[in-house]
Amino acid sequence: MPPKIGHHSGAKPKNAGRTILRVLSYLKEYKFRFIIVLICILIGSVAGVIGSLFIEHLIDNYIVPLVGQTNPDFTGLITAILVMAGIYLAGVVSTFLYTRLMAVISQGILKKVRDQMFSKMQALPVRFFDTHSFGDVMSRYTNDTDTLRQMISQSVPQMFSSIITIAAVFFAMLSISIPLTVMVLGIVAVMLYLTKKIGGASAKSFVRQQKSLGEINGYIEEIITGQKVVQVFTRERAVSDEFDALNDELCSHATRANTFGNIFMPIMGNIGNIQFVLIAVVGGFLAIYGNWITLGGIGAFLMLSRSFTTPISQVSQQVSSVVMALAGAERIFEVLDEAPETDEGTVRLVNAKEVAGEIVETEEETNMWAWRREENGIVTYSKMEGEVVFEDVTFSYVEGKTVLHNISLWAKPGQKVALVGSTGAGKTTITNLINRFYDIEEGKILYDGINIREIRKSDLRYSLGIVLQDVNLFTGTIMENIRYGKLDASDEEVYAAAKLANAHDFIRRLPEGYNTVIAGDGSSLSQGQRQLLSIARAAIANPPVMILDEATSSIDTRTEAIVQEGMDSLMKGRTVFVIAHRLSTVRNADVILVIEGGRIIERGNHAELISQKGRYYQLYTGAFELE
Repeated sequence: MPPKIGHHSGAKPKNAGRTILRVLSYLKEYKFRFIIVLICILIGSVAGVIGSLFIEHLIDNYIVPLVGQTNPDFTGLITAILVMAGIYLAGVVSTFLYTRLMAVISQGILKKVRDQMFSKMQALPVRFFDTHSFGDVMSRYTNDTDTLRQMISQSVPQMFSSIITIAAVFFAMLSISIPLTVMVLGIVAVMLYLTKKIGGASAKSFVRQQKSLGEINGYIEEIITGQKVVQVFTRERAVSDEFDALNDELCSHATRANTFGNIFMPIMGNIGNIQFVLIAVVGGFLAIYGNWITLGGIGAFLMLSRSFTTPISQVSQQVSSVVMALAGAERIFEVLDEAPETDEGTVRLVNAKEVAGEIVETEEETNMWAWRREENGIVTYSKMEGEVVFEDVTFSYVEGKTVLHNISLWAKPGQKVALVGSTGAGKTTITNLINRFYDIEEGKILYDGINIREIRKSDLRYSLGIVLQDVNLFTGTIMENIRYGKLDASDEEVYAAAKLANAHDFIRRLPEGYNTVIAGDGSSLSQGQRQLLSIARAAIANPPVMILDEATSSIDTRTEAIVQEGMDSLMKGRTVFVIAHRLSTVRNADVILVIEGGRIIERGNHAELISQKGRYYQLYTGAFELE
């Protein structure tokens, strides 16, 4: 099988601008709500600036005149305070409203992203899952989408709010004192320089952190799945060391990223404190010696300076979150941009029946299948027989490394064809090509005389039942897992399939029988029981062609005899491909193909191959010598 693709650390998102635009494109569905959010942010930002400016009016026009009066009238002061409170209240309400709306928008966008990712994965070819670890794929659903949520719900509105606040405050400060504004701009220039230096280093580390997180999740998923193997071979120390190495790498990247991220606010905060002191000193000097600013103006300017530097600090802090989110978004978009499985086939598989010697299509189940072809508006039908032919097929998973060399084979309708040979010889690859999990490079594969490239993939795969060595069961009842092969199957059909696979007896002994709920891929069942359910699931689908890939390799000899009886019933009247290392299971095959190094080196039935005393003879006698 092709190697898994690793995710190596990168310096920065490949195309940050395009990624940002793509993320923001999801806001189209929430255009009206987002406009309200922008209006609320504008109101909140302006309210804060007006409130600060109002302090100058409050001090100079209401507080200072009251100083020294014997019977001061506080009516005007109270009115002014109430007006200022109303201004701040408008800002608070606006902030509350846009925060709630952004929560709805961000969760809606994440739902759509997850839906798109899952739908896209259903359309991806098997090659994608063979070359990406499951843990890394899962990390895109969890960690990467979470960073995207934080950016949409927090970073984007906060940065927009900060930009509006900075612009409004800047003009407000100019209206109070130009010299003090120039001084503040000088301090801000220092802050921006530090932001660029620290933010750049932080961005690189956050990107590496996300990629390391995907790698470590992939490793954890792999080890947990194979924990029994780890313990059987006492590899606990080795896998712990490997995990520690990956974890140390993640820790290094995360520590560096968060160190840079966390020093933003302290540095900016202390610069803001220095600025606050300088404004007070210089402002006092200007008020005393130049009469260029009033006492209320100094108070208002002090508040405005906070309102000016704080948003800059917030933008600086959000840079790290945005970069991390963009790194996660790129990993999400990598999946969404993967080329889907192409299907140029037009030939369909339909239920059919014979009327007056002619094949006609029907909606009812007839246990008769036909290929439906349409050319130039003319529809023709041909009965599905189950003949499979390989003509000089050459294939490689990775370019330059050929796995199959000029394979030619013939499986006549109803024949049982066995593929035997050493591990890695190419047996499973042949069955993968029949399903079109991969497309061949050279040669042709014919199904009832039709090139499988012309057959619609869903119809092709519907006609093929597969029982694999590794059984995948799903959370649900026994009946639901068997019915997975045919979702509209009746209870009676489920019972019949279970009996055919000789699974009925053990199912009846379960606590709830067919309604027993299994979870965790059926870990509560034995390997043999899980395999029996897999066979029953294939039986209920009633496919014309069966592929049995080491279907009995995990079953003990006694159970194998029981399963073999059910499988013999299942195989009657069907074309069957059997892959087996246990050669005793293929003695009754019509044709046995010996595969070595991606080539067919021997073919014939059991007696013929034994008499030749070639590779099959060595495999067969060697197997029994070991037994």
